[in-house]
Amino acid sequence: MAWESIDMASTNRYDRIIEDIFFAYFRPGITEFEFNRDEFATVAEKLEIKLPKNLGDILYSYRYRKSLPRRILDTAHEGMQWVIRPAGIARYRFALSPAFALSPNSSMSETKILDATPGIITRYALGDEQALLAIVRFNRLIDIFTGLTCYSLQNHLRTTVPSMGQVETDELYLGLDKRGSHFIIPVQAKGHDDSLGIVQIEQDFAMAAAKFPTLKCKSVAAQFMNNGAIALFELEQNEGRIGLVSEKHYRLVVSEELTDTEVLLYGDRVSD
Repeated sequence: MAWESIDMASTNRYDRIIEDIFFAYFRPGITEFEFNRDEFATVAEKLEIKLPKNLGDILYSYRYRKSLPRRILDTAHEGMQWVIRPAGIARYRFALSPAFALSPNSSMSETKILDATPGIITRYALGDEQALLAIVRFNRLIDIFTGLTCYSLQNHLRTTVPSMGQVETDELYLGLDKRGSHFIIPVQAKGHDDSLGIVQIEQDFAMAAAKFPTLKCKSVAAQFMNNGAIALFELEQNEGRIGLVSEKHYRLVVSEELTDTEVLLYGDRVSD
């Protein structure tokens, strides 16, 4: 079977460590199991691998930045994927989950927005998640996308959620609609080459329920696109499953790049 052999030379130290943890517990038919972060040290010593200074970076990489090693992916049933969920302080859970892939739809039409980003921000923005959050904030894209009046409450929120342990949200907004209803809007941001994971969205809903139980949660994700536009996604949680509600693409332009014809066209679009 695919999970019974490994070419050590073809994998990096993170892959080797996470694979050893996974296959210490995995057996065909198992759909979830827990492990402790402290096990990394034991595994690294056994494999004669130098541990990174920040053990959490191993988990952060697979939960937020990169795919799990192919050997692990190959054990999942068709239409399913392995995810790493928090399971308490320094504890995590490998679990099979319905496959979830969120990437911009290349056939989606764009909306041009007059760029309100201060020039000094544009000059020094690095193209990463924090730069994206700043650009989204200055151009009020969360307001435009959700149709709410939104206020940034906190950037890079780290907090603890029961049964999960520590979770992180890139930015947290409060929203207000025309009726006076209040919303909590966690926002996750991704650079050009990163992908959004289902665990991040699950954590945002759990954080909102724990910390703001009286507010309706709208989960939003933002991503720089390779063509220079910004994609925004709204997601919902229904019966424990994450689904895409809407997706919009925005392109920031100077005044000369937005024509009267385009503005009229936007007015004829069917409202969500």
